[in-house]
Amino acid sequence: MRTANPRTIVIWTLVALVGATGWTVLALSRGEEVSAAWMVAAALGSYAIAYRFYAKFIARRVLKVDRTRATPAERLDNGIDFHPTDRRVLLGHHFAAIAGAGPLVGPVLAAQMGYLPGTIWIIAGVIFAGAVQDMVVLFFSTRRDGRSLGQMAREEIGPFGGAAALLAAFAIMIILLGVLALVVVNALAESPWGTFSIGMTIPIALLMGFYLRVIRPGRVVEVSVIGVALLLLALVAGRWVAESSWAETFTLAPSTLVIWLVAYGFIASILPVWMLLAPRDYLSTFMKIGTIGLLALGVVVTLPTLKMPAVTDFASRGDGPVFAGSLFPFVFITIACGALSGFHSLISSGTTPKMIQKETQVRMIGYGSMLMESSVAVMALVAASIIDPGLYFAMNAPAGAIGTTVESASQVVTGWGYQISPQDLAAAAASVEESSLLSRTGGAPTLAVGVSEIFSQVTGGSLKAFWYHFAIMFEALFILTALDAGTRVGRFMLQDTLGNVYKPFKDVSWKPGLVITSAIVCGLWGYFLWVGVHEPLGGINQLFPIFGISNQLLAAVALAVCTTLLVKSGRLKWAWITGIPLAWDATVTLTASWQKVFSSDPRVGFFEQRSVYQAGIDRGEVIAPAKDMDDMHTIVTNATVDGVLCAVLALLIVVVVVDAVRVCVRHVRRPALSTLHEAPYVESKIVAPDGLFPTRAEKEEARDAVGTDTRV
Repeated sequence: MRTANPRTIVIWTLVALVGATGWTVLALSRGEEVSAAWMVAAALGSYAIAYRFYAKFIARRVLKVDRTRATPAERLDNGIDFHPTDRRVLLGHHFAAIAGAGPLVGPVLAAQMGYLPGTIWIIAGVIFAGAVQDMVVLFFSTRRDGRSLGQMAREEIGPFGGAAALLAAFAIMIILLGVLALVVVNALAESPWGTFSIGMTIPIALLMGFYLRVIRPGRVVEVSVIGVALLLLALVAGRWVAESSWAETFTLAPSTLVIWLVAYGFIASILPVWMLLAPRDYLSTFMKIGTIGLLALGVVVTLPTLKMPAVTDFASRGDGPVFAGSLFPFVFITIACGALSGFHSLISSGTTPKMIQKETQVRMIGYGSMLMESSVAVMALVAASIIDPGLYFAMNAPAGAIGTTVESASQVVTGWGYQISPQDLAAAAASVEESSLLSRTGGAPTLAVGVSEIFSQVTGGSLKAFWYHFAIMFEALFILTALDAGTRVGRFMLQDTLGNVYKPFKDVSWKPGLVITSAIVCGLWGYFLWVGVHEPLGGINQLFPIFGISNQLLAAVALAVCTTLLVKSGRLKWAWITGIPLAWDATVTLTASWQKVFSSDPRVGFFEQRSVYQAGIDRGEVIAPAKDMDDMHTIVTNATVDGVLCAVLALLIVVVVVDAVRVCVRHVRRPALSTLHEAPYVESKIVAPDGLFPTRAEKEEARDAVGTDTRV
């Protein structure tokens, strides 16, 4: 056993003290001003300790990762879906694929409860639940030829629980993809700057893909420099285009964007992964991490004050204007990505295990990527908490609650206890060159205002509008990378499912199968998106209210599969590592599901909402947000569908968890009855580092390797 040297002990002691000091200030401060820098300190200190000690313990002691064992990318390399990918590129791909709308939007909405509950859940949740889920799922999928989550559930839990997992996972995936696509459409509609800049990432990614594959194989640093330079040029040129005669060409209507998104999703799903998907995600990671890093630096330099209270009155009353419901369980549902997200498990059992070079890289890619996403969520919460609370609530409360004028909004928000004048509301909109900021729900505009506030303090107030619109486009880029990877993963899930009926589909690179399943997946989420764009209360808008719950229910499936595999693979004493997060997630999500189905508060319970609007129809009365009787009927239908779907998904998850418990108990009692569907051991020929930077020993191994595939 290695003994830590004094220098290492001093460094980690200082890191621990920084994190502990940040937590102490956040937890104990009441009434006095608190700098947002303490939130950043608490997060970074906690992340560093978690990655260095907890993640390393899980990877080495629990999972026992084996760097001599060949991964599916090496054994099944076909240049389409299975392709050994440099760990730096794969880290970028995985991070970009999991970092969708959630870490940006959820924390902004949850700021309604105050900054402290969200901060605790984001940081503690990722360390003990979200990052653990991502890493463990990635490990077990890598051991099983990159099998999807649903297929692993079917093989390891059994046909009954597995069928429930397959059905739930695929249905939830379509809902998630539709919601992500809707956010992209809303962000890019009528925005020539955003449309041009994001559109240009596609040819840039293609160039990077061919550069690494054909022109200069393995030259990751070179292609990174080229890609970043072209990306920055595209961002600057986007503003030029928006102010030129070309603006009309790149100003697209929502319906046109739907067609382009569906076409892009289909193409990205069927092209070889090295050609477009991986390099584009890697490229976008530079912008994402760069922006978040600069935002954190801006917080440290400007030291903005957290203006939102640590805990608001809405946390206990449950009558918040942004979303209804009490702190427990709805903060933990609203903040999904960034703390714990079921969607991530689909990526960890989708594209990534088919591309990873070494088992020992699961710590960096699985756990590390999730910590990176959590840092995004923390910065989003910072951005929402440093702006005036009155402005925050005016931006995030619906028009039905605050009206459509700055005078009515000021009066209502002041009545909630957050003073803001009509002049202040008008000035805030003018400062970012918007006609109005009232009822700009969804989180993106609030994040953009916070980002512009921080960046403009560094670069000057004259650039505030620039930073606001930059942040809006930045979010669209975030989401689009989750959409293309998610579509490919949806294709894998459908192929695995159909492969149980018709065996050729089991080969995920079988061309007829990949084309057929890609078309089905794109057609499904594309349909819901199309209807949602054309009908404000229809299509994916109808399913939007169950987005958060369905995502967290999917996390329960992933944690149940992980716990089952830990038990069946002889790691019973370590089953608590995923078992405790499973118990917490199941408690939270099933409680939320119960309330959403049966609550007597019409703002929370779907069926109660249905009853209220049906009664209004019977009286001939139109109730907001409905504008006419047709809207009233649509709301009744939506509430019914959402209530039934929420109940069905919760029931499916209960089936999966109960069946997983049954399998675990049976294995403990009679291990001989259990079968593991693990791929046989094959010795690896690839020489590649475990982490981002090769160690001295790994460099020596690469130099000593003769005639092997070296990837340092």
